Amino acid sequence: MQNIIDQYTSEIKAFTAAKAEELESFRIKFLGTKGIIKDLFEQFKTVSSDEKRTFGKVLNQFKQLAEARYEEVKEGLGSATADTKSDIDLTLPGDGLEVGSRHPLSLVRNEIIDIFKRLGFVVAEGPEIEDDWHNFSALNFPEEHPARDMQDTFFIRKGDKEQGDIALRTHTSSVQVRMMENGKPPFRAIMPGRVYRNEAISARAHCFFHQVEGLYVDENVSFSDLKQTLYHFVQELYGEGTKVRFRPSYFPFTEPSAEMDISCTICKGSGCNMCKYSGWVEILGCGMVDPNVLENCGIDSKKYTGFAFGMGMERIANLKYVIRDLRLFSENDVRFLKQFQTEII
Repeated sequence: MQNIIDQYTSEIKAFTAAKAEELESFRIKFLGTKGIIKDLFEQFKTVSSDEKRTFGKVLNQFKQLAEARYEEVKEGLGSATADTKSDIDLTLPGDGLEVGSRHPLSLVRNEIIDIFKRLGFVVAEGPEIEDDWHNFSALNFPEEHPARDMQDTFFIRKGDKEQGDIALRTHTSSVQVRMMENGKPPFRAIMPGRVYRNEAISARAHCFFHQVEGLYVDENVSFSDLKQTLYHFVQELYGEGTKVRFRPSYFPFTEPSAEMDISCTICKGSGCNMCKYSGWVEILGCGMVDPNVLENCGIDSKKYTGFAFGMGMERIANLKYVIRDLRLFSENDVRFLKQFQTEII
């Protein structure tokens, strides 16, 4: 053991390093878990009791010598590295960081929420996987309604009458049902979220998209309240002067029902391919909540009335940013997303 210590002592004292790799090799050789000093300590266990005190002192001095030399060379190497960097011109401008942007659907969603919050609406959310009751039955969908067909709905489980079906929600109206079941009027809320329908993907349709639905239930709520609320929303979103019209329609969960059109924001009503040269674009469906829906949720339809509406966020974004292909919203094409860098809020 003494011969080994004598052999490497001179090597340690003479050690120098010009590169960090050389210093690391020295550390591994002498101070590593499989290095010379570790091996010497293992051999020290076999030394007789009479010699342990003498050899222990020598071994500790050898270890301290290696550690001190390692730190000394390391410090000198660090100083040399710092000197080589002293020529760097710190006054030069740095490399700029590329600015990100929010997704156009996020921008539209935030703007819609902000408009309705100023009218006293709160935001409500619910599960994307729903049972038949909340997605269909409570909303007055009859058993034979086309929306229940496999061609329109992504069913997770087809159950019997007792179990019921489980499916990906086809609209956020299910959140309205949950809200009315678990609370008491008045309700004034909007429900933004993702929905799913079994449709072929194209420039005008997708198997998933985003909706914002609204609900207002209280005493003496009228269709006039619905019209004024939506008229205010359109003026805030698309600017004053945007024209609005209501057309009679049908939805199982509202009566009377209507679809709302606005004057085309692209051609300003003169006619283009976006509005099919009519000057008008349909943006949402709405109506007075059907009394059956209120009763299904445990609300007295003779005391309370309400209105509901629903719109697709993609359609709103299409008109606001002149985006003609729905697939762009979900393809994460950086070239497309970069166009919204100025929209950071």
